[in-house]
Amino acid sequence: MSKELTNKILITLGFLFAYRILAYVPVPGVNIDVIKSFFEDNSNNALGMFNMFSGKAAQRLSIISLGIMPYITASIIFELLAATFPALGKMKKERDGMEKYMQIIRYATVAITLIQAVGVSIGLQSIPVQGGESAIMIDMGTFIPIAAISMLTGTMLLMWIGEQITQRGVGNGISLIIFAGIVSGIPAAIGGTINLVNTGELNFLVVVAILVIIIVTVGFIIYVELGERRVPVSYSRKIMMENQNKRVMNYIPIKLNLSGVIPPIFASAILMFPSTLLQTSTNKYIVMVKDFLSPNSFFFNILMFLFVIFFAYFYASIAFNSKDIADNLKRQGGFIPGVRPGQSTALFLNDVASRLTFWGALYLALISTLPWMLVKFMGVPFYFGGTAVLIVVQVALDTMRKIEAQIYMSKYETLSAVGL
Repeated sequence: MSKELTNKILITLGFLFAYRILAYVPVPGVNIDVIKSFFEDNSNNALGMFNMFSGKAAQRLSIISLGIMPYITASIIFELLAATFPALGKMKKERDGMEKYMQIIRYATVAITLIQAVGVSIGLQSIPVQGGESAIMIDMGTFIPIAAISMLTGTMLLMWIGEQITQRGVGNGISLIIFAGIVSGIPAAIGGTINLVNTGELNFLVVVAILVIIIVTVGFIIYVELGERRVPVSYSRKIMMENQNKRVMNYIPIKLNLSGVIPPIFASAILMFPSTLLQTSTNKYIVMVKDFLSPNSFFFNILMFLFVIFFAYFYASIAFNSKDIADNLKRQGGFIPGVRPGQSTALFLNDVASRLTFWGALYLALISTLPWMLVKFMGVPFYFGGTAVLIVVQVALDTMRKIEAQIYMSKYETLSAVGL
């Protein structure tokens, strides 16, 4: 391993360590014990998912309790807008326009963060008083601006850390921050499982079965995430070699999972939002609706399965633009053997992507409902699977690819320096 790559890895680890330290810096004027207890009582709804993605920073109401999610939300919104409005899509494709596009996303992140921070600050008033203690220990008029500025500063710091990792470290900084937040909860899950085995509440054979399921699931996810359909492409080039024309063969890789982790995130957020809003109500009809939409209910997981499939098709149609690929191929003199250039190529690629998306959507839907099945039928004391494990595996694979690319680059540089 070269010195340059070692430095990049150390820089990445250093920034991630700084991120974990920030998770323990609370917003001034809050009672951490009351907030922690509230999040523990709401671990099975949208608040629990939000707490997981923030690396348990939300239950401490740290300055980074909003996490990097405002930036991701802004990015997704502008991805959809770029696919809808041609002018914005053109700006994104140009080099100078891309810088302006990213700047607009940063401004949108600031606006989203301020709205969410003010909303969270006001919402803390509704947390039930426990033991005579309130979640907020100072005057609300003073607390709201302090909390909003603190959370905005924390999110901006995270965005800066993510950009620094991307530029100076290894891998995608934003993805690695989410990865670090999710992975930080693994030691607690392992510790809780060991305690249950020691107290006899969980059978050792069940733990072995759970371990086997985890290994098989991770292996299956890796296999699917690396799976792709390679559509052959031929580029005609006139090469002066014995007065013959040669054809250079290439291919277009189309991933089995074109939509990534976006469908489970969207589906979880939409389904968990109503139950979170209805959490404090005591009306018997509202309580029935809340129980009906509980993440532990059969109906919720059926809806989750269907919603993930819907969003997988929806986002794949945005992420994969067959018309642009066909136009680029035609412009470069390339064609798919047996398929006419232009519109026919676009239809062919769209048909291939649609067939792959069916299996990719089914795979995402099964992985998304896996935590419920493990808890329901095997009594697993922690949630494994779903969006969290997809993100962890995808980020790990992406980071490994980039480390491997850095190693190959250092080898090529050494070879060019010393000669053959």
